[in-house]
Amino acid sequence: MSEAEPNEIAKAFIASCRDEIEAPKPGNVHIFADGHGMTVDHFLRSAEVAAEPLCRPFSTIGDRILGAVEATALSVGLNTNLGIILLCAPLAAAADFKAASPAERAPGQGNQEDEFRQSLKKLLGGLTREDAQSAFDAIVRAAPAGLGQSGRHDVRAPAETTLLDAMKEAASRDRIAYQYASDFSDVFTIGANALAAAREKAWPAPWPVVAVYLSFLAGIFDSHITRKNGLDAALVVQNAAIDIRERFMAQTDPADSLGDLLDFDRRLKATGLNPGTSADLTVATLFADRLILS
Repeated sequence: MSEAEPNEIAKAFIASCRDEIEAPKPGNVHIFADGHGMTVDHFLRSAEVAAEPLCRPFSTIGDRILGAVEATALSVGLNTNLGIILLCAPLAAAADFKAASPAERAPGQGNQEDEFRQSLKKLLGGLTREDAQSAFDAIVRAAPAGLGQSGRHDVRAPAETTLLDAMKEAASRDRIAYQYASDFSDVFTIGANALAAAREKAWPAPWPVVAVYLSFLAGIFDSHITRKNGLDAALVVQNAAIDIRERFMAQTDPADSLGDLLDFDRRLKATGLNPGTSADLTVATLFADRLILS
């Protein structure tokens, strides 16, 4: 982005959160249905208050995470956006970093996405123990459902390693941690490819967001469901999502899938299944896309 004004990055974050909440994503809160004791207003307020600390220029990633979680807790009193914050803090920092250190290249060489991903990779590689401590404090503050204890790098204990190393340790069981360990590979493959496919069809909002969400839900086990309800439940949801995504992507008019999506939504909520990680990855995909294109 040519000008990395913090207000522009914050606006991109808020817009990405709003786009996500306006899409009928089965199992999550959205404008068609609340759920899991949370409302649309909770999520919109969370985005507004988290944006400033999350996108504060040249803050450390740890400070962005902790500041955004604390702001959300004070305003909303619920854990609405921990996963979103953990994913979007490095993305916001990468936008700052890229703008401050523009790549020197010959005309026609490289592109905006390459530059952004290089900046992100450098920042992830430079994460510190202090970043880990701030992230640990934020996770404890948010108290996500299903949070257990870990033999190594337990968030309730003092951080003994960098945030990147802690995320690598958790990557096999948590898809948000996996993004740190893989330079956000799911965001730039599953998410970006789904967004591109929907755009190729010239689908209007909110259907590209639904395409991204269903691609995550069908493509990977949802960590939030796995942590709270077990792997078998996550597998059942994934298999159902594969069928629904196939029908959805085959539509000429994606709005014709609304009934199918809302039926799946009701079934998931009736059984207490919340694919929160898929929603978090959807926001991260939308945010990264805006930052790259700005």
